[in-house]
Amino acid sequence: MFETFDQTNFHQLCDLAGKRDADLQVILNRYGYPPFWSRPNTFESLVHVILEQQVSLASALATLNKLKEKIKDITPVGLLLLTDQELRDCYFSRQKTAYVRHLAENIVSGTLSLSEMEKMDDLTIRNQLKSIKGIGDWTVDIYLIFMLHHKDIFPIGDLAAVNSLKKIKGLAKGVSKEEIFAVANQFKPYRTIATMLLWHAYLEERKKK
Repeated sequence: MFETFDQTNFHQLCDLAGKRDADLQVILNRYGYPPFWSRPNTFESLVHVILEQQVSLASALATLNKLKEKIKDITPVGLLLLTDQELRDCYFSRQKTAYVRHLAENIVSGTLSLSEMEKMDDLTIRNQLKSIKGIGDWTVDIYLIFMLHHKDIFPIGDLAAVNSLKKIKGLAKGVSKEEIFAVANQFKPYRTIATMLLWHAYLEERKKK
């Protein structure tokens, strides 16, 4: 059974993660609690994550805001009314135009229900979302962490989380994905909380630079 967390127990879970792992405790001592990163479980939020694939967060947000200017409420029906050219004018690439269209079509047809996913386990959600063109493991991981707040997810495809993990654990640059997973598994059953601490350290250290 999957477990979720919310703002009321987030700090308590950070403390528990720190007690279980000395390196996570160092992050807590040095930088305090991470922000409670969260997004509503909506079509707009999932479009936002798709836009964040392989580009800067600022670039993705600029595209999302341009789309909001165009249609105000970002809904599956509203998006499907736009032409490819109108989406390109909102800075969508050809690939991401195809991805968000496929997502919108699956929601409109009832094949995919975001509200139903709130009751599903990680694997079921992963299988359903990965059937959508352009959605892979990283997008699913971010969805599970930010929108559904599942407690035990480590996003192996997230460079910031992986690089922060390598740094706190002194791992070699060329360490394999399997070894990274093995190290991240030490944070069970709080891998999401550990990920948020790792992101927090990564962002705070970038601020210094």
